[in-house]
Amino acid sequence: MAPKIAIVYYSMYGHIAKLAQAELKGIEQAGGKADLFQIQETLPQEVLSKMYAPPQDKSVPFITPDIFKTYDAFLFGIPTRYGNFSAQWKTFIDHLGQLWQSGALYGKYFGMFVSTATAGGGQESTCMNALSSWVHQGMIYVPLGYATTFALLGGLEEVRGGSPWGAGTFAGGDGSRQPSSQELELAQAQGKGFYEHVSKVNFA
Repeated sequence: MAPKIAIVYYSMYGHIAKLAQAELKGIEQAGGKADLFQIQETLPQEVLSKMYAPPQDKSVPFITPDIFKTYDAFLFGIPTRYGNFSAQWKTFIDHLGQLWQSGALYGKYFGMFVSTATAGGGQESTCMNALSSWVHQGMIYVPLGYATTFALLGGLEEVRGGSPWGAGTFAGGDGSRQPSSQELELAQAQGKGFYEHVSKVNFA
C-alpha cells in the first residue's frame, strides 16, 4: 500500500509555501500523492498587520492532531526563528501530547525543509533542534542527504539555501527574496527522494 503523506508547513510570507509546492511536485514526479496542510496562525492580527503579513491561504486546510495521526509520513516546512521552530509550529507541537502518550506517531517517517532570512540564519540548526520533538514521538527522520542532490548541494555558482538536512531558501532580511530556481529544484528533488524512500515501506 502506498504511503499516505502530508506536507505540513507554516509560511508567513509565502517562502515556505512555495517550497511546499515544489516538494509536492517531486512526490508526484515519483508517482506518489500528498496532501498539503498549514499550521494555524497564533499571532494577533494587530501584530501581523504591523509585520505586513498577508492573510493565510484559505485554500490550504489547517492541520489538527486528529488529522495528523492518520498519515504515514510527513514533510515539515519550517520557517526559522533564531535557529529553531517558529512559535506557530511550537504551539501545534504542544497539542500533540495525547499522540505522544498513545504512541500514535511511533515509527512514522518525516523530512524537513526550511527558510531563513540569511545564510547564517540557522538552516541546519533548525533541523537539528526540530529533531528533538519528533524523536520524542518515536518518528524516523529521512534526511535529504547527498546521494541524489550532490550537484546541487555541492555547487557554488550561486547563493542558495538548503543542506543535506533538507531543502531551504533564503528570504532576505526584509523578506523580499523569493525562492530561486535552484532552491525549488532542491525541494522538488527532496520530495521525489522522500517518496521513493518511504514507498518501499509496507504500510498495510
